[in-house]
Amino acid sequence: MSLSSLTATPKVILQLCISTIHRFLSVLLTSLHWVRGSCKRPASVAPRLEQHEDQTATTPTSVNYHFTRKCNYKCGFCFHTAKTSFVLPVEEAKRGLRLLKEAGMEKINFSGGEPFLHDKGEFLGQLVQYCKMDLQLPSVSIVSNGSMIKEKWFQKYGDCLDILAVSCDSFDEETNQLIGRAQGRKSHIENLYKICSWCQQYRVAFKINSVINTFNVDEDMTEQISQLNPVRWKVFQCLLIDGENAGEDALREAGKFVISDDQFQEFLERHGGVSCLVPESNEKMRNSYLILDEYMRFLDCRDGRKDPSRSILDVGVKDAIFFSGFDEKMFLKRGGKYNWSKADMKLDW
Repeated sequence: MSLSSLTATPKVILQLCISTIHRFLSVLLTSLHWVRGSCKRPASVAPRLEQHEDQTATTPTSVNYHFTRKCNYKCGFCFHTAKTSFVLPVEEAKRGLRLLKEAGMEKINFSGGEPFLHDKGEFLGQLVQYCKMDLQLPSVSIVSNGSMIKEKWFQKYGDCLDILAVSCDSFDEETNQLIGRAQGRKSHIENLYKICSWCQQYRVAFKINSVINTFNVDEDMTEQISQLNPVRWKVFQCLLIDGENAGEDALREAGKFVISDDQFQEFLERHGGVSCLVPESNEKMRNSYLILDEYMRFLDCRDGRKDPSRSILDVGVKDAIFFSGFDEKMFLKRGGKYNWSKADMKLDW
């Protein structure tokens, strides 16, 4: 404060003090990392911010968009639970997808929650059609529990879909009930076979995802997987995520589902003859996916939880992806980039 200000009126002095405080707060807030409306600055953020200016931007080659968290199943190990019911308006979702395409996205995977639950699959269908017809993405895929899919959806949108992955953890109905992979007494397995035939009929590549846990770790699925003949069988080791399926604020308690690395390896060895099997241990899975939540925020899983970035709709892809925690080397190592366009698969329909 200058000497002249000491003789100024109280009103002027007050204005100077307010101005000084405002500048101080502006600098302080700029240095903080904002998450879900509350500010916190982890010790690791400062080095990341210093590196941000020099770092080459990550290309979002393959993105998983969990546009809804709502689901009609109650899988006990679910690591993306119904913490909100929010879904973006379809035009805002399309705007975000266009930003991702402009940033280099080649593959989009729609997931949830259950993606066919919202608007009876019409919202999902519009996004699938937009990505294939307007954005002309090489690959458009979906992960679903299969329970809400109708044949008329394939008739309307099947041409625009490259891959449909249906989650199935067991070929024993009682085991699926124990896991929560069920709705009432409906047969999850019968539905799986029906969807497989629709994929064949409407020329959509069929894929199966299985989470290996304490309830199915001793099962032998070789015969059923061979019958269904998916293009890929993704086999995941049950993963704990703080705030999702573990911890005080979690909607699930997945501790009883967790298996050891040795148990997971034994399951893989038992299915060594299944050529389409693609294994993913906790190590491979945790940081090797680019995950967008329902607000189009990238989720950083490096600390065993899902810390969101700012939305790409607000700050753009380049700034948001910096806080994604994405491990591109592990993405490539686990086979994240493969022949994912049905036009190139040359499947025998």
